[in-house]
Amino acid sequence: MDDQAAAEIEAVREFRERLSLPGLVDIHTHFMPDRVLRKVWAYFDSVGPLTGMEWPITYRHEEDQRVALLRAFGVRAYTSMLYPHKPGMADWLNGWAAGFAARMPDCLQTATLFPEEGVETYVREAVESGARVFKSHLQVGDYDPNDERLDRVWGLLADAAVPVVMHCGSGPQPGKYTGPEPVGRLLARHPRLRLVFAHMGMPEYTDFLDLADRYHGVLLDTTMAFTDFSEAFAPFPAGADAKARLADLGDRILLGTDFPNIPYPYLHQLEVLEGLGLGDAWTRAVCYGNGVRLFGLDLKDMA
Repeated sequence: MDDQAAAEIEAVREFRERLSLPGLVDIHTHFMPDRVLRKVWAYFDSVGPLTGMEWPITYRHEEDQRVALLRAFGVRAYTSMLYPHKPGMADWLNGWAAGFAARMPDCLQTATLFPEEGVETYVREAVESGARVFKSHLQVGDYDPNDERLDRVWGLLADAAVPVVMHCGSGPQPGKYTGPEPVGRLLARHPRLRLVFAHMGMPEYTDFLDLADRYHGVLLDTTMAFTDFSEAFAPFPAGADAKARLADLGDRILLGTDFPNIPYPYLHQLEVLEGLGLGDAWTRAVCYGNGVRLFGLDLKDMA
């Protein structure tokens, strides 16, 4: 471990101690098959059209190093967010993720989906095999969440109360099916769906907060929101009213970071949440308590 990593681990420990946090629950971290992750990193390196900006990867480490670093930060539970960009990938990715979670018991078994023939079958199999959370990426997958092939799937996930972390906001670059309108239509048909708006719905924050007010099973994750990087191109609305809305939704906001694919230190995401000035109880709930409650975690068993 180099001096920079050791210093950040110590700073994150001080953050947890300052807030009397027994640990962190991070709902939005990425672990994928190595060759898939390398392609994701290469896409970021090339300034691809879905990012459109320089995006250095801070934690470009081997898998075991990344797992060890999260544990050193005090992350007690995390996810392996992964997503297909074409048909025929999702079922294979789900098999890999189930194996990863079996090897790493602090990882919440994660699964994904795509509108294709057989999607209901492999989603049902993933739920029955222990999937705790799903990832849906409307920007990368370039699909409408209202595709009829997914309708029974959303009903299945709503009945099972399995959360779905969905990248549905139009940041960093808009897609054909991003924005609040497609998701609003989805929730109108499946109001019990435990949908988690990734990135706080960036940049359409206000519209996605409106949906969260309307549908009480909806949650939001903090991934990259409020950071200096994101504030430069998609600032959260200024003013007391916007902060008051964050305070009111404090029991439905979850820590997410996008580790390892972030262009700044992990610590920065934690510091900007504390810096919102919404109080220690709010920050504790976001960074730990809400995730524990959502997933019914017994972290003594995960130590």
